[in-house]
Amino acid sequence: MSQRALDTLERVSLIAAEDTRHTAMLTRHFGITTPLVAYHDHNEQEATEQLINRLQGGESVALVSDAGTPLISDPGYRLVRGAHDCGVEVIPLPGPCAAIVALSASGLPTDSFHFAGFLPAKSTPRRARLTELAAYSATIVLYEAPHRIVSTLKDALEAFGGAREAVLVRELTKTYETIRRASLEDLVSWVEGDQNQQKGEQVLLIAPAPRASKEGVTDRERQLLKRLAEELPPRKAAALGAELTGHKARYLYDLLLEEEQ
Repeated sequence: MSQRALDTLERVSLIAAEDTRHTAMLTRHFGITTPLVAYHDHNEQEATEQLINRLQGGESVALVSDAGTPLISDPGYRLVRGAHDCGVEVIPLPGPCAAIVALSASGLPTDSFHFAGFLPAKSTPRRARLTELAAYSATIVLYEAPHRIVSTLKDALEAFGGAREAVLVRELTKTYETIRRASLEDLVSWVEGDQNQQKGEQVLLIAPAPRASKEGVTDRERQLLKRLAEELPPRKAAALGAELTGHKARYLYDLLLEEEQ
């Protein structure tokens, strides 16, 4: 907690908190008496209107989340957008963000990364999303709930292949902080065999797709193209494949025709 953040929480008219009970522990600890109001996924639309009215009336609002940086897979987008639309000044206070902290400690490439947030809770759309991400030439950063981490790792194993390098980061900055880098195959075995690794907040990072050789696309990109072709006409499959892999659509289209022959 920075001194600037403490000063802000003390000065503002009210604090909009994802969970007022959670944030109350923080404010009590620092002796802050600023009023708290609830602002979460279930009341975001109604609460946004009320907070914007108060902002337009000259009050100031601090938006906080239960942990990390607000709006990063947390509510708040509508409030920030509404403030901009109404000419209300928006001031970010830099602080911890699990995605960035995990990335910095992962040992995976950091020059290009794709933050995908939380995956779909159900298996079928989750697998589809992971299949789409498998061809990305950037480090993939995901959040996952502890009760789904084993299922997600298994789906990632199927989509990315067991040899793809990945890092599981658990309970960042807390007592049981854990950082484990291994192949997806080894991570599945490790987490399945240790119930402790299935607890707490999870960040999963997956290494970028291997770059294509001079001779053509990678095996994983060929698999992706084949899956696309099962659902789409060849030209559309090639166009989408080009968007995801960086290869020319014409080259991928010719590749599909060769596969059919």
